[in-house]
Amino acid sequence: MSSTRALVPFLIALFALLPTPSWSAGTAWEQAQASELWQRNEWIKLGHYKPGTWPGSWRSQTEDPRFFMAANGAVDPRAELQATLEGFAASAESGDEHAQCRFVARLSWLRAELDIGDLPQPDCAKYREFREQVNATRAVLVFPSYYLNSPSSMFGHTLLRLDPGEADGGSEYLSFAVNFGALVDPNDNGLFYAFKGLAGGYAGQFEVDHYYKKIREYNHGENRDIWEYPLNLTAEETERLIQHLWELRRINFAYYFFDENCSYRILEMLEVARPGLDLTSAFPLTAIPIDTVREVERSGLVRDKHFRPAQGTVLKQRLAGVPPRLRERVIEISRSPDRLNDADVQALDPATRALLIDSAYKFLRYEQTGMERDPEVAQRSFRLLQALQARAADLPPPAAQPDPSTSPDLSHGSRRLAVGAWNEDGQDYLSLGLRMSLHSLPENRNGFPVGAQINLGNFDLRIEDDGKVDLNRFDVVDILSLSPRDRFFKPLSWAVRTGVERQWTDDREHRVAHINGGIGATRTLWADNRVYGLTTARLENNYGFADPLQPALGLRGGLLFNAGPVILQWEVSAEKFANGELRKIADLSHNLRLSRNQALHLELLWRDQQPDDTLAVGLRYQYYY
Repeated sequence: MSSTRALVPFLIALFALLPTPSWSAGTAWEQAQASELWQRNEWIKLGHYKPGTWPGSWRSQTEDPRFFMAANGAVDPRAELQATLEGFAASAESGDEHAQCRFVARLSWLRAELDIGDLPQPDCAKYREFREQVNATRAVLVFPSYYLNSPSSMFGHTLLRLDPGEADGGSEYLSFAVNFGALVDPNDNGLFYAFKGLAGGYAGQFEVDHYYKKIREYNHGENRDIWEYPLNLTAEETERLIQHLWELRRINFAYYFFDENCSYRILEMLEVARPGLDLTSAFPLTAIPIDTVREVERSGLVRDKHFRPAQGTVLKQRLAGVPPRLRERVIEISRSPDRLNDADVQALDPATRALLIDSAYKFLRYEQTGMERDPEVAQRSFRLLQALQARAADLPPPAAQPDPSTSPDLSHGSRRLAVGAWNEDGQDYLSLGLRMSLHSLPENRNGFPVGAQINLGNFDLRIEDDGKVDLNRFDVVDILSLSPRDRFFKPLSWAVRTGVERQWTDDREHRVAHINGGIGATRTLWADNRVYGLTTARLENNYGFADPLQPALGLRGGLLFNAGPVILQWEVSAEKFANGELRKIADLSHNLRLSRNQALHLELLWRDQQPDDTLAVGLRYQYYY
């Protein structure tokens, strides 16, 4: 008994000297194999895997080797899971390069799924610094509206905003923006940029930056309204999103304008944040930003919507309250604040005088957007701001926010199917049309900028009465921007269109390939109805000409009129070709809105083409989805 008692201290000491049982990657891998953990949806989303060419195969949408622990991790979720578990068990000496520091979202999920136990403890200083900086508990989906002056933004854009909690101040100026964009070569011109963006010639990366910089870029620099959609992600889901965002830092993805773009990648992030969501499968061909916003709404993630007007929108709202007889005074006061002392200005009622000062200040700031600081302008701005502060109590409240029913997510669908019946000079035929995106001027304008037309991939088939099917028209690109000019805003209107269409030449109908461009001006008539005119240039390949490739110059003008559910676009044009051919066209389009996604379109098209003129009348039913 005494000898046994003497052995106890010895056994305790011996036990203390033995190595402490530690976590084994092999044991965890056995657990993972038992449940085939690599096939779980959460792991597939964390690796951005999509089904491969062959059944049962996989391929990650990023093939950046920095994102994988296994050499074949981009195509083998199973091997990547095993290599990740082994990486978590490695010595902690590698610090920030340790797998636990690089893949914090993977680690968090695997802790919940496996009996991991104790792990080595690397010092993940960089991740801690990132997480302290991005001190967020809430997420907001952000949609900067359509911007026709940039190929990558003419369909709008989406990004995420990460907000601090109320306990941390809750200010949006402390928020961070999560943006996915192409890594563009600054030496690429616009045409080369568009081509490479369509063909996947750029890599794309996520970036995280202060949200106020995005406000400055979109609201001020590009004069784009912003719609914000707060999401109902929990704090845990937001944490998972931020962890995965850290995993994707500096990781390259393929970037394509129409599918694997900013909006598609944001959907992937939301699928990681809330396991079980399936957002990306709705976009096998294209991911138009506003369509992805609608998909997020359908998933039940959106809990509200807010409008952040652009700098130009705020100015227009203010100018709308200024009596027309005083609008010239706004410009005069912005040029010389001393004009505030003029007797007629002093005689105005306090509210009107305050409105004049505020409008002049906003107009001066708008004019200076994107320009270098001018000390003289800065002095004028300061004087107007002082005068405005002195009369702040007299200033009328700002104009009401737009009706939420006109927000972009409630616009008609991006794609359009159309079926029509036509008569052209006594010959009847049917038409079938498909447009891939997005909006034409006569269509329901709710949710779209007035005067903005963006059509891509517009097919129109003609079915003759004998059953013959033929291509009537194919527009690759058809963009028209009719921004009105006045004493405050001076944009140019412009147009570009290219594709294939039917033209009568030399008493025969020919399929001609063409590219058109135009530049001009638009004026507002009343109630946002517009009249416009453009000078145009055209290059046409027409085998009805003796020399098929012919340039032309011309004029194009029209009226855009809104009459409640009916929108009219009446347009006339004339083109003179280098070979002497003169082509004149009158196109009268009338669009009756039946519902948000249905319309009737009546069109009268008169063409004076040698040797005769033709008149076509058609009625189309249009369905948007």
